[in-house]
Amino acid sequence: MSELQAQFYGGPKECPIENGRIQAQRIAPKISDVGGIPVARAIPQKERRLIGPWCFLDHIGPITDGPQLNVGQHPHIGLQTFTWMLEGEIMHRDSLGSAQVIRPKQVNLMTAGHGIAHTEESIVGHHTMHAAQLWIALPLEHKDTTPRFDHYPELPTWHESGVEFTLLIGSWHHKQAPTLHFSPIVAIDLFAAHDAELTLNLDPSFEYALMPLEGRFQIEDDSFDNNHLAYLGMLRETITIKLEAGCRILLIGGAPLADPVSIWWNFVGHSKDEIAKAQADWEAEDPRFAAVTGYSGKRLVPPPIPW
Repeated sequence: MSELQAQFYGGPKECPIENGRIQAQRIAPKISDVGGIPVARAIPQKERRLIGPWCFLDHIGPITDGPQLNVGQHPHIGLQTFTWMLEGEIMHRDSLGSAQVIRPKQVNLMTAGHGIAHTEESIVGHHTMHAAQLWIALPLEHKDTTPRFDHYPELPTWHESGVEFTLLIGSWHHKQAPTLHFSPIVAIDLFAAHDAELTLNLDPSFEYALMPLEGRFQIEDDSFDNNHLAYLGMLRETITIKLEAGCRILLIGGAPLADPVSIWWNFVGHSKDEIAKAQADWEAEDPRFAAVTGYSGKRLVPPPIPW
């Protein structure tokens, strides 16, 4: 049993303070295997479990000529899976009958709620891949919502201070993404073709973090690259960022959840009992997690529950 798998997540911890100023917390990634492809996992980790309702962040690639992604049938409860595609194509299938190819600059969002199963595969002939895949923990009052799948091919974009913004979910200064969400949240892709500096106005009630997807950026005297996440904490009203040419950053944030959540395998829940029930249902091939049509691979087998 890993510490991650058994950990119940509480509220946010503060960032370090030096000379009266809030410092960004640096979180180095862990390398994991997902469907045959190595990915950089920023959260959850010992240093940081949640960022608002965001409870999982994998960075895939950039891969130019690597192995093909093939994630077999597996279940989810109590979360939304969120994929932001930058290069390549992935086929999503799920137990609702959805079959959707995600292409660059699009978002796929699967709301697991009470229970859903899905698969992900690379598209034959596409050997490049670059994406961010995240989970959003559903708040207690929405944890058993009806499962659904949504695809967002068009998202709000604009330029500011030499940086291209794409709003992926939530709202940002009178702009609103169409993406379904159940608690206060935001995610923005920021890309600088040339060296740039900008100041972002933040909501002090949100937790925020910045994840480099390409290149290097700087906050005050600290530089971040190679998937090292910068956790900004709460109570900030502004943050000034310097981006080197070619830098792409994923900004995520949101209000901390009111109730603690836990993660075990592919489940997010608010109690051990509901997670244990979900795993038992999956292993029994209960209709709660119907078969994914159109996929010829195997069902994934979970590790034994440690409690």
